[in-house]
Formats: sequence, C-alpha cells, structure tokens
Amino acid sequence: MLGHSSPSRSAHRSPCRIATRLGLVAALLTVSACSDSPGNGSAGSGEAQAFSRLQIMAPADPGGGWDSTARAMSQAVESANLAGSTNVTNVPGAGGTIGLAQLANERSDSFLMVMGLVMIGAIETNQSEVSLDDVTPIARLTAEDEIVVVPAASPYQTIDDLVADLQAKGRAVTFSGGSAGGTDHILAGLIAQAAGVDPANLNYIPYSGGGESLAALLGNQVSAGISGVSEYAEQITAGTLRPLAVSGSDRVDGIDAPTLTEAGYDVELINWRGVVAPAGLSSEQTDRLITLVTEMHDSESWQQALDTNGWTDTFLAGEEFATYIQDQVQVTTQVLKDLGLVS
Repeated sequence: MLGHSSPSRSAHRSPCRIATRLGLVAALLTVSACSDSPGNGSAGSGEAQAFSRLQIMAPADPGGGWDSTARAMSQAVESANLAGSTNVTNVPGAGGTIGLAQLANERSDSFLMVMGLVMIGAIETNQSEVSLDDVTPIARLTAEDEIVVVPAASPYQTIDDLVADLQAKGRAVTFSGGSAGGTDHILAGLIAQAAGVDPANLNYIPYSGGGESLAALLGNQVSAGISGVSEYAEQITAGTLRPLAVSGSDRVDGIDAPTLTEAGYDVELINWRGVVAPAGLSSEQTDRLITLVTEMHDSESWQQALDTNGWTDTFLAGEEFATYIQDQVQVTTQVLKDLGLVS
C-alpha cells in the first residue's frame, strides 16, 4: 500500500491519507467559519477583546461535522472571552459551495467559514465558479476517521458481507453520505475500486447534512452509510447502527470495527477540517483572525471538544495551511478523475 507510515492515534498523526492498490493517495477535510465587525485591542481572556462579534458559517445543514465544528468553535471562543459574542449560521447545499459563494461576497474581517476535504471535492464535481483561491486560509483544525455503518437490522454483519453484496448486486446496494465528490463519496468509491467494482457504477446518494443521511439510515432507506466517526458515535453506542469498518490506519477507541486495511481492503483515508475567511483581508486583519483561532485552539473548551468528538488535533495556521490547501486541491482532483467522478 502506498503512503507514509502513521504513528499511533495518541500521537500527532498526519491529517489525511488515502491509499489504494492502484496507487491513489489523497487526504481531505473542511472547516469554515464566519465573523463580523471587530472591536479594539487584542484578543484573549483578561484583555480587551479584538472582536465585538464573531460570525461562523457552517456551509451545511445542522447535525453534520461542519456544523458541530462551528458550534464547538463558538463555545470555545466565548468561554475563552475572545469575542463579545458569536453567531453560527448554516448555509447548506452543494457540498458547501453555496456557502463558499456567499463567503466570496463577504467583506467582514470577523467572519469565518468551516471547510475541508468535502469542499475540495464538491468544487470540482459541482463545477463551482468560486474556488478556494477566493478565500483567506486561516487554520487547519482537526482530522477524523471515516466509518462505514449499517442499520442494526441490516443483514450485513461485516464489511465483507457488504462488499460481497456490492459485487453481486451492483447498484442495488446503496450508500448514503455527504455531498457528491466529498470525503464520504470518495471513500465509497475507493472501497468499490478495492473490491474490483467500477466506482463509476456506484449507487451513492448524497445528502447536504449529517442529519438527513442519518435519517435515511435509521429509516432503512439505504444499505449503508459513510461519515465521520463522531457523527454516528451516539447511534453506535445506542445500538441503532452497526459499525463495519473505519478508514484510518488504526482502530478507533470505543468502536468495535476493524480498519479497512485490516479487513483486507487497501484503502486508508482521514478527513480534515479547517477554517477560512473572506478574500481581500489585509495582513493585519488576517493575523488577527489567526491569533483568535490559535487562542481558541489552545482553550480548555476546545481541547474538551477534541476529546468528546474523537477529533485528532492537526492544527496548522497561516501560510502553511494555505500551502496545504493547494496541495490537497491537486491530489484530490486527481483522485476524483481516477475514480470517474470528474472528467
């Protein structure tokens, strides 16, 4: 299997990697946030707040990974007294590209949008006129394993059961997940490819938010679902969903499921999320937002959110994050082409 070796989950792990027997390698995640008018002074508890009001956009419906990231950010910013108030808005649709288009027209210097791997794929598959060239990168925040699940009443007890049916029945086996071309879709395509099934013939049903995808699963409307571990963790614990496999290099604590590699499928993927701001900011305005997000990242509330949600801390800010995004756009576009998802 191609790719770099990974340390244990407790170590600072590379945010994302995809490896397949055909040699595809990629890594993806999205974070977005937004904020409005600033105040005076520097951010931080006990000092004058740099932002009187911060706006954070989750470019998806409530209930998914971007939404939970935005709300965890809001709580951490307020708990650390980094802004007078925060406001989280949801702008769903088209894998986050509707929210991205709205961000492109935003001129506030206290506005953040959560984004990640999903958005990179959606920009390509939706042929979005707005791209990540039209934003100001602020910071990468987290990485998270993907997980394949089925309803508790499903006949599939293992990932092999699901794949065997996929090989035998093709499009009769349906997968639900996030937007077309996003992390969930890519993982479904890589699993199909590793199993010798043409991913172009995969029956993948995209949803704009984690809540809709979960409802389809719990209603037995689809065969299997793919999402970040945190989005399905509660239902797995409750016994309403059965985990079949996780996508990272190591098993996930508390989840009774093998990695895809362990199960015999040469596929590995870790989703990442981060935040960007409107384009056209001055270096001073950009630095103020980077400082805010850095202090938020260091706060006790954010560290608790990482632990609660099972997110891996992959903090990377400023120019390093901008370079990372450029690299991710290149590798993701190539993977989408190899999987037949874009021409």
